[in-house]
Amino acid sequence: MELHTLQPAEGSTQKRKRVGRGSGSGKGKTSGRGHKGQKSRSGYSRKIGFEGGQMPLQRRVPKRGFTNIFKKEFQVVNLSDLLKCEAGDVTRETLLEKGLIRKNDQPVKVLGDGQIDKAFTVKANAFSKSAKEKIEKAGGKAEVI
Repeated sequence: MELHTLQPAEGSTQKRKRVGRGSGSGKGKTSGRGHKGQKSRSGYSRKIGFEGGQMPLQRRVPKRGFTNIFKKEFQVVNLSDLLKCEAGDVTRETLLEKGLIRKNDQPVKVLGDGQIDKAFTVKANAFSKSAKEKIEKAGGKAEVI
């Protein structure tokens, strides 16, 4: 096989349909666009959400809720995830190394999902009540930074 002998697979290509070339072609006269009107003209494209002049759905439905501009977004770490770290100090840097949090400016919050049996000194921006209790029960410390 050489470059000049390459051909597409059998049946994978078809000839382009030439519209508006007589009634025998099956796409003559109106070229498959129906009769008259905006949709039959070239360059037509309907606006997204346009409903023929009727008030569009996104404008008929009322707005609900609001965005609290003071909301604090936390990166969440569960107690069960802390078992990936060695007993001792657990800081933002160690959580980053283990891939438990992303490298951004969001504060870290430790939640109480799971059990721990090692004594950790966890330094984070926030703790849930259950997480704090479980860390202290295992003989560790929960320090808010």
